[in-house]
Amino acid sequence: MVKMAKSVTFSTSSSASNLSSPSFASLPASPLNQIFSQSMMEEALEAAESIIKKWDPNSQSYTKIISLFRHSRKEAKEFIRCVRDLRKAMHFLVSQDSKSDKLVLAQNLMQIGMSTLEKEFFQILSSNRDHLDPESGSGQSTISSNSEFEVFMEHDDDDEDDELKKAGESISQVEKASALVMSDLKVIAETMISCGYGKECIKSYKLIRKSIVDEGLHLLGIEKFKNSQFHKMDWGVLEHMIKNWIKAAKIGVTTLLRGEKLLCDHVFSTSIAIGQSCFNQIAKEAGLNLFMLPELVASKEKKPHHHHERIFKLMDLYAAISDLWPDIELIFNFDSLASVKTLVLSMLKKLKDSIHTCLKEFERTIHKDSSKELSPEGGVHKLTRTTMSFISSLSEYSRVLSEILTEHPLKINIRLLESYFTAPILEDEHVNNHACSVHLAWFILAFLCKLDTKAESYDDVSLSYIFLLNNLHFVVDTVRSSHLKNLLGEDWLTKHEAKLRSYAEKYEVAAWTNVLVSLPAKTSSKLSPEEASTCFKRFHAAFAGAYLKQSSCVIVDVKLRDELKVSIARKLVPEYREFYEKYSPMLRQDRNIEMLVSFKPDNLENYLSDLFHGTPILSVSSHSAASFLSSSSCFSIRCVKH
Repeated sequence: MVKMAKSVTFSTSSSASNLSSPSFASLPASPLNQIFSQSMMEEALEAAESIIKKWDPNSQSYTKIISLFRHSRKEAKEFIRCVRDLRKAMHFLVSQDSKSDKLVLAQNLMQIGMSTLEKEFFQILSSNRDHLDPESGSGQSTISSNSEFEVFMEHDDDDEDDELKKAGESISQVEKASALVMSDLKVIAETMISCGYGKECIKSYKLIRKSIVDEGLHLLGIEKFKNSQFHKMDWGVLEHMIKNWIKAAKIGVTTLLRGEKLLCDHVFSTSIAIGQSCFNQIAKEAGLNLFMLPELVASKEKKPHHHHERIFKLMDLYAAISDLWPDIELIFNFDSLASVKTLVLSMLKKLKDSIHTCLKEFERTIHKDSSKELSPEGGVHKLTRTTMSFISSLSEYSRVLSEILTEHPLKINIRLLESYFTAPILEDEHVNNHACSVHLAWFILAFLCKLDTKAESYDDVSLSYIFLLNNLHFVVDTVRSSHLKNLLGEDWLTKHEAKLRSYAEKYEVAAWTNVLVSLPAKTSSKLSPEEASTCFKRFHAAFAGAYLKQSSCVIVDVKLRDELKVSIARKLVPEYREFYEKYSPMLRQDRNIEMLVSFKPDNLENYLSDLFHGTPILSVSSHSAASFLSSSSCFSIRCVKH
């Protein structure tokens, strides 16, 4: 055995499995395929002795330091033919005279020939990194079986012209080189195995290819960890490792290990048992090492840590491994590699459990929230932003969640939930997101109930409706602008938009009813100047009080804010305008006329248009307010210029 050359990385082209028998397999029929005669045996011995001794790796000639297959492909073809014929000659000699001197010669020649092929096999494996790199050929088009005749394209043999024409003319240079190398490896392996020297061939193959696979994983950043070392790691470090692992695993499985499997299957296609044994020793340890990180993560996250936000990296892991499962099943498809598939299936189960635990922890967080902090102006609560951000992010993982949540139906009053939510009919009947839709709808319902509880903490009823309006609008807007819309459906949006309108109506009643009722009913008799003056004063006081209170409130969404202001103005301004136009003329002689009619209808609209920015636009002097409250005199109200 020659000294090992520096090994290379990665493995074969995806087209490997499509390559049929090697070029040498289609050699013209040997006369020894027919009934052997003494003369045929002697001719085979003579031909074999000439070429085998020429390429004896222990000789002192130049052939000791050069490669037969690289030096002359025509001579390499002849070498293989002579070795095969030598094997048949040996069978003939054994049947005729097992103690023949010629049999001893044949055995010696066979040993030299196998030594030569072993050296060639090793050199081809160790010096053709580029042509056995899966990345160089995995994306290329399938090479037809006839392309193996490309091995002889440089030859001038007329006998081969017809065979060469059968080769695909569109094959790239990379594919040609890859097919050439793989053809050489396959024909050498077949020849050595058929001659009883498979052990030597397999030893070289496993030694080189295992080092290549191990080096490939190392270059991808796949490391071994001890449990104690891993469990001390900060989650931030693990997040980064998980992100890198997902990228590395895709290459490791679909390119490195899959390519190695294709190469192994191709080279040892004549013996499934040998191919399986080789790949087992090359890839088993690599497969177990590759999936060590997600296994440790799944085990680490099995117990709740009150960090439900970690669910997203767990789902990334689960999705990545699930996507790779068809390749994993194909690559590790025999019993000796069952431990790798068992590990992956166990890991997926643990990840499922961890993800479900995170979801339960998230729901508990909603129910247990007891924070008393509220926005004084009734704005969007911090909990609303974080909760809806989390739920909308969950919706992006609907496929993963549906797989998991199908196994964990909700333990709640389903009729209650169904009255609140009807899962939409999905366009793609093959995608079952129902379980995910139901769970996310339940999370939002639980959260809205929590918002109702928080709204009760406001002393002012109108402010509690502003709070509910802002927060429900944020929830609805989040659903409408995310994947949640597809999961919850238009019916959910319609119901909650109706609820928004209900909150707006209840707010108007709570905040502005006193202003409306301060005006006389249309059915009442005509008022005297004194009564009209009193009504003006009462309206001014009611409006000023409502305005000052409501102008400190905030409506976050511009469209919602404008719609609410328009709705209030439509109810209030026409009523006041009618009263103003009817009674203001009779008060012209009143010395307080300017005060009494300071709220002209047009001014009223302007004041209303400035509501819900969180800061009062009108100011009421403390003296005027105190004076009015104690003696029913008119508020002095002025517009603050900005």
